[in-house]
Amino acid sequence: MSTADPDFNTVAAREARRERLFTRINSADKWFQVIGLSWLTPILKAAAGDNPKAQIGDIWRLLGVPLLAIVGFLMLWAALAPTVQTSLGAIPGPAQVWSEAVNLHKDAQAKAESRAKFETQVATLNERRVEQGKEPVERAYTGAPSYYSQIWTSIKTVFFGFLIASAVAIPLGIAAGLSPTANAALNPVIQIFKPVSPLAWLPIVTMVVSAVYTNPDGLFAKSFLTSAITVTLCSLWPTLINTALGVSSIDKDLVNVSKVLKMNTYTKITKLVLPSALPLIFTGLRLSLGVGWMVLIAAEMLAQNPGLGKFVWDEFQNGSSSSLAKIIVAVLTIGIIGFLLDRVMYALQSLFTFTNNR
Repeated sequence: MSTADPDFNTVAAREARRERLFTRINSADKWFQVIGLSWLTPILKAAAGDNPKAQIGDIWRLLGVPLLAIVGFLMLWAALAPTVQTSLGAIPGPAQVWSEAVNLHKDAQAKAESRAKFETQVATLNERRVEQGKEPVERAYTGAPSYYSQIWTSIKTVFFGFLIASAVAIPLGIAAGLSPTANAALNPVIQIFKPVSPLAWLPIVTMVVSAVYTNPDGLFAKSFLTSAITVTLCSLWPTLINTALGVSSIDKDLVNVSKVLKMNTYTKITKLVLPSALPLIFTGLRLSLGVGWMVLIAAEMLAQNPGLGKFVWDEFQNGSSSSLAKIIVAVLTIGIIGFLLDRVMYALQSLFTFTNNR
């Protein structure tokens, strides 16, 4: 068949488009894996006509089996929940928990409207006062926080504490990995303080913050700092340990090359140490963020600081008929957010490293 044949050219163009489509699907696959949607890849490949029978097997493994497991869990939950009686009644089933989740959403919307109305009224009042030549007034909204605002408070707190922990742990880990002397100095501190519970740190942190942070008009609230510093103290160890391990595991030939090239310390760290140790550093960061999220919830419950932990404790103390369902909503929220935080860190890891760990 001649290449000038219109049918040949049509088939060739179709095959070229098909190849480009599969290339795009394969490129998107790594990001589907990052965000936990790897089952999209076989669906797209099957739709594009790439061995549909084999792709159906992948769809079943990546999507069908997990969905079946979730359905089985929900059915088991619904069947066993009514048989467990507590002081607040039977354990709520999936339907009751979903109902309370909807109620929390509606309550959050109502509180958002109430806050917006209050802020509009204050703005109108200040406009009138300015017209009359008076100073505007500052009035803070004193309504109860919504469920979503408590979620946002917890997320801000954990990231603040995590960033401080990372800023401390990564340099110390690099020092420990590069210098046997620094490693010998840091190792006892790590071994002593790594197992300490956040419940032990919290009273100390609370007293120190209350004594040192005395400015009532400061940038951060005391409760925010207390929770964030507790997160820092408990979450820095995985990053520190993994950074030290990653740095100390660098190929000795690369270290010898740096000596031959007479690299200064800064160049050696930025051009050699960090690129080689990044996979383990990011593994430590992922572990630290997970630890920080767990620590934060416990700290908020014990110290009664704003956030999801306080929401759980308040519902426990409330003892209403809907409290158990709301607590379970919070538990599921905590789990989902923890998963999403790990996916965020894995996405960053995928951008900066070539590791295949998931």
